[in-house]
Amino acid sequence: MKKNTAWKILINMFFLVLVAMIIYPMFWLILNSLKSNAELYDNSLAFPIKALWGNYKRAWDVGLSTYFFNSILISSITIAATVFLGAACAYGLVRSKSKYKDIIFFMILGGLLLSPQVALISLYKLLAAFNMYNTRWALIIPYIAFRLPFAIFLMRSYFLSFPIELEEAAYIDGYSTFQTFIKIVLPISRPILSSTAIMTAIFVWNEFLFALVFIEDKSKMTVPIGLSNFKDALSTDWTVLLAGIVISSIPMLILYLLMQKNFIKALAAGSVKG
Repeated sequence: MKKNTAWKILINMFFLVLVAMIIYPMFWLILNSLKSNAELYDNSLAFPIKALWGNYKRAWDVGLSTYFFNSILISSITIAATVFLGAACAYGLVRSKSKYKDIIFFMILGGLLLSPQVALISLYKLLAAFNMYNTRWALIIPYIAFRLPFAIFLMRSYFLSFPIELEEAAYIDGYSTFQTFIKIVLPISRPILSSTAIMTAIFVWNEFLFALVFIEDKSKMTVPIGLSNFKDALSTDWTVLLAGIVISSIPMLILYLLMQKNFIKALAAGSVKG
């Protein structure tokens, strides 16, 4: 009994250390975003003499608002397309009676092995040939292409455990396959759809390489690239840069808080089955 108690205490201490390791950088970031540069250089661990909330306004006004809008727009389109196309493809692979469906699935999984860095030059030439370079579509289309294999893999595992009786009942009521997919399958599959949306959003929101290479116009840049330009635009005003980082982290935090129940349900109910 004492051994079990000691073991539980050690595990709890371990998790408390992990929590502290996660919370500390966030605390440091918010703390220093409210300081002046002089206070930051003097002691980055001290509380600000006076909270400078104007740092957030300066970060927003200096260009973050434009970068923020671009990231929201690109992320929204990418998430919607990836989730819908991934769900449709995964559902089709599960319910298809074709003897080649496993081969098709493994070919799709091959997309997980393709590194974005390897495809960079080819994508650059392809986008230039189709006059999409330096447009938002230059990011949206590659993002969808690189996230679809994982989305299909994740949702196929979930659909393998989906009760086929519900679909058969829908067919008896006169629903077509497409209607069954839209009105029956998708609403019930909200947990896995939410999980896929969250993972896609995190990837798109933080992606740096494609956004750096495929976009030149500042009016089309996303948050990661925009924040990297803050050093030149603001003569290394670190506290304003930190304020911009705090602002840029808010959408992903809100998205997770809104979808966390479905995210946890997906992990527990079947996202790793199959």
